[in-house]
Amino acid sequence: MNDLHARHRAVLPEWLALYYDRPIEITHGEGRHVWDADGNRYLDFFGGILTTMTAHALPEVTKAVAEQAGRIIHSSTLYLNRPMVELAERIASLSGIPDARVFFTTSGTEANDTALLLATAHRGSNQILAMRNSYHGRSFSTVSVTGNSAWSPTSLSPLQTLYVHGGVRTRGPYAHLSDADFTAACVADLEDLLGHTRAPAALIAEPVQGVGGFTAPPDGLYAAFREVLQRHGILWISDEVQTGWGRTGDHFWGWQAHDRNGPPDLLTFAKGIGNGMSVGGVVARAEVMNSLDANSISTFGGSPLTMAAANANLAHLLEHDLQGNARRVGGLLIERLRAVAAQVAAVREVRGRGLMIGVELVRPGTDEADPGAASRVLEHAREHGLLIGKGGGHSTSVLRIAPPLSLTVAEAEEGAAVLEGALRSL
Repeated sequence: MNDLHARHRAVLPEWLALYYDRPIEITHGEGRHVWDADGNRYLDFFGGILTTMTAHALPEVTKAVAEQAGRIIHSSTLYLNRPMVELAERIASLSGIPDARVFFTTSGTEANDTALLLATAHRGSNQILAMRNSYHGRSFSTVSVTGNSAWSPTSLSPLQTLYVHGGVRTRGPYAHLSDADFTAACVADLEDLLGHTRAPAALIAEPVQGVGGFTAPPDGLYAAFREVLQRHGILWISDEVQTGWGRTGDHFWGWQAHDRNGPPDLLTFAKGIGNGMSVGGVVARAEVMNSLDANSISTFGGSPLTMAAANANLAHLLEHDLQGNARRVGGLLIERLRAVAAQVAAVREVRGRGLMIGVELVRPGTDEADPGAASRVLEHAREHGLLIGKGGGHSTSVLRIAPPLSLTVAEAEEGAAVLEGALRSL
């Protein structure tokens, strides 16, 4: 293992982060568990960054991939592609967007990049509204609308980005307000901002901020924003790369917690739909999707292989009501962690919904982030057979907990017990 780590460091970028003091090589998985090269077994509460959505080595997906690979792996979008059309039909129907069109990409970054292209071309504006503490990808355009300095390595951009309040409920200048007053203050801030600028193309927002530490506004905030946006003709892009497909339990899409004024104009997705295969995409109203006046294709987006995997994965998710499981098991896990947190001074907040849970850590008696504590909890959890993630923005330290949506009650209890031990060790 040390040899592989040395080889990694010799040929890969220094900024390509690895978890753990002694990085692990994951060799195989099954269900909610994975194994490393030394034979250690782990309960996986991070799913390859919220990507193994249903289960490791899900038989339906592996079978679909093998069968498709035996027929044809690649053709490009220049040819008719039955698996791509079938998946697009299902996603268009599930999206809630009227007269929807779907374009497939290979990642969430590329999906958001495409959404930004569509919105700016449709509106004839390079100005974008984004949320503070947000993360939208690692391409040149998505970095420029990411409101998290830890993940934004350059300020150079083809876009002019204006950042709006509201993505973080319990920090910032409006944290002390009630939910209703918080929403009103954020809407007033948006109205004021629009009075000082030319008309932006779109607002891009994660319903629950992923990399930022699973933070979210009060339900309905983006519906309130939507009233303002519609008056100005500004599009709404809902970044569902992490919140989509029922992970939040209460809703299939994160935007549905903010649906009073209808669906978004554009919706981006990736991660979980492919269950590990490289699938992303954009759903948009036909008027917006069809507004490009130049040629565009995708060499790898919508490949027969990844589409076969995504179709099988989505069918399994729906047939087994994994959204309902996320709501039930996630609710139990959140309450279990909140009970532990009440007795641990280093925990500032346990937040989230469904199987998208954040545990914010601080130095006891303060609101000051403690990234060292987050790293120690990660190490302790790994040593006791549990994999979790971490994140946060603007001087916060957050444990990110996002298991596959098929997590059982017994596995939730097992993981909670390990997390309890790790948190108490602080």
